[in-house]
Amino acid sequence: MRDALSILDQIASFTDGHVSYEQVMSLTGGIPSKQFSQLAQTLIDGDVGGMMQMIEGLMQEGKSADKCMENLMYYFRDLLMIKTVPQADKLTERVLDPEDYREMAHAFSRPQLFRIIETLNHYQTEMKYSQQPQMLFEVALLKLCSIPQQEAASGDGAGGGAAHAAEASEIKQLKRQLAELEKKLEKALQGGLAAAGGGGAQASGQASSARSSRSVSPRVSSVAKIPSGMDRYISQKDSSDTSQLQGKWHQVLQAVKDEKVTIHAWFMNGEPVSVLEDAILVAFKNDIHRETTEKPADKSVIEQVLERQLGKPYRLVTMMLKDWNEAIQNGAATPAQPLELEHEDEQTGSKEPWVDEALQMFGEDLVVIKE
Repeated sequence: MRDALSILDQIASFTDGHVSYEQVMSLTGGIPSKQFSQLAQTLIDGDVGGMMQMIEGLMQEGKSADKCMENLMYYFRDLLMIKTVPQADKLTERVLDPEDYREMAHAFSRPQLFRIIETLNHYQTEMKYSQQPQMLFEVALLKLCSIPQQEAASGDGAGGGAAHAAEASEIKQLKRQLAELEKKLEKALQGGLAAAGGGGAQASGQASSARSSRSVSPRVSSVAKIPSGMDRYISQKDSSDTSQLQGKWHQVLQAVKDEKVTIHAWFMNGEPVSVLEDAILVAFKNDIHRETTEKPADKSVIEQVLERQLGKPYRLVTMMLKDWNEAIQNGAATPAQPLELEHEDEQTGSKEPWVDEALQMFGEDLVVIKE
């Protein structure tokens, strides 16, 4: 509820107090059900080109592939409920226009909807550990394109020879496109595994395992997110540059918020842990927040803000906070420093760290600091 009120307050400040459905969708990165209705129509029509254009459009708008997959699965779940259960539109708050849902639900059979949901669920599970979520989203929808045609073909009589031939040709084309996408995905997975494992027989064996399951283990995915030169970042974690940045971090977050509130909502989950030459390493508690800030458009906005606030250009480098803490404990030891220098660095930080935590959690507008 607190998060909902905070988002509402942010949106109201950007819309002069008049909040509309479209503005909420735009500022929160949400996806209206109308777009999924259009996507479902391309599946019914077998319009592969139109479907691929819609996916590209969603990505251009800054939507995440995993969020699109999740929302699309909910959309088909609601279609199945409306087709199966009377008055099902009252079982979910997502159905804003029941008539549109009923019309679309009528275009699919129950077996089709079950198979669609099963397919989406399968690829959503694989997407959690994939380096190429958009490609998996495309592969999943290409598979969905064949489901309505296969169901229709199985329901035809023996006299539908010409229709069967046309459908078989379309299915063959879809399978060829699917095979090409799977090859690209396989190469991408192999590249990620080789980089994480250092090549050789180990990477080859892992790539073979990835081909059989088309997924990457969480351990490999986590390793791939650790930046190179980790020992150098750790050696700079208590440097004066890092301490100065931490002291200015609330100004940086406020500047990001002024630039784009949706980016600020994700970026505030991270904390600066090291400044190394022209790179700033930010560690995140939540992987979804980290991945969102790594999107080229969002990352560009953040780097522009860093340059304005700090007076020189910096590259944004991210990793998970748990990986950062493990790296400090396990290995790349920080070079020994005189005790007085560590004491001086501590003095440059906040005397009351809980104040910084409160500002990060609630924002400067809602926190009043009294001496």
